[in-house]
Amino acid sequence: MKALRWHAQKDIRVDEVEEATAKPGCVKLKVHWCGICGTDLHEYEGGPVFIPTDKPHPLTGETAPVTLGHEFAGEILEIGEGVEGWNVGDRVVVEPLMFNPKSRAGRVGLYNLCDDMGLYGLSGMGGGFSEYACVPVDMLHRMPENVSYEQGALVEPAAVAFHAVRRSRFKPGDNVAVFGAGPIGLLTIESLKAAGANKIYAIELSEERCARAEKLGATVLNPAKVDNIVDLIVEETDGGVDVAFEVTGVAPVLQQAIDSTKMHGEAIVISVWTKPAPIQPNALLLKERSMTGVFAYCNVFPAVLNLMAQGYFKVDDFVTDKVALNDVVEKGFHALLNEKDQVKILVSAHNA
Repeated sequence: MKALRWHAQKDIRVDEVEEATAKPGCVKLKVHWCGICGTDLHEYEGGPVFIPTDKPHPLTGETAPVTLGHEFAGEILEIGEGVEGWNVGDRVVVEPLMFNPKSRAGRVGLYNLCDDMGLYGLSGMGGGFSEYACVPVDMLHRMPENVSYEQGALVEPAAVAFHAVRRSRFKPGDNVAVFGAGPIGLLTIESLKAAGANKIYAIELSEERCARAEKLGATVLNPAKVDNIVDLIVEETDGGVDVAFEVTGVAPVLQQAIDSTKMHGEAIVISVWTKPAPIQPNALLLKERSMTGVFAYCNVFPAVLNLMAQGYFKVDDFVTDKVALNDVVEKGFHALLNEKDQVKILVSAHNA
């Protein structure tokens, strides 16, 4: 079968590999759609970040080359030995986080914080950028009948955004700011809307992404057109927003997110950082603000799927293109890196 594999930085290829089969405790999926994640782009441009190279991953025992793709939905084709409660034809999404259940984090249910954490589609075992995938049943979630496979490929990134909102001190009726309207920023706006936010500010430079944020109901502020974003937010909210979400990974923006919050406000850091970011601690101290980091997601896939069944996280609001697996490097990865109007691109070996 065909699979997109990471060999080295700037070296990803559609290879012919042995077709996946349903191993014990697993199912064989026909992958319908898989989304390209910002993490995939980081691995391509500057990796390895999470991909094991020098030594095998502690949970999979594998090293590069590995099959990419962790935002995916598919259909069960085969049932492995010992699997109960699943049937051929079931429509599922995959929660790709791997963890050691005996670890400190695993024992207390915070599996996203496991020191040995890995991702199906980055750490080995297979990936969603392939025709078929062998997936452990404990990674599967059933899809509601009115949720499409395309929407299913949005569950994983939507879970990142939803988890950030759930972990924050946000309350219905709060004013919030989202710094960055890329895929996770836009999904955070949608999560906040579903959670009952009052006013949602979206701070973004890209005109195309500004338009998408506005369509979702946010008040858009473009730093290229506003002299001082923080001063404007503080003035309009009589002291600052209740919670600000930083989704850019840009150092000056982190300070802006902190400064935009009110007394006792909170700044949530969603971005994965590759370099240190200086902040002024007095900005926290003198207003008794807090800053919280969130990572991935934990126990939120069912809630995201329920919201999708209610009409949230619509495909047209986030997906800007669909491409065939054979074209994924040029029309997928390169397009996302070079075209500012792209948000989320879905990939399929069967449907595109």
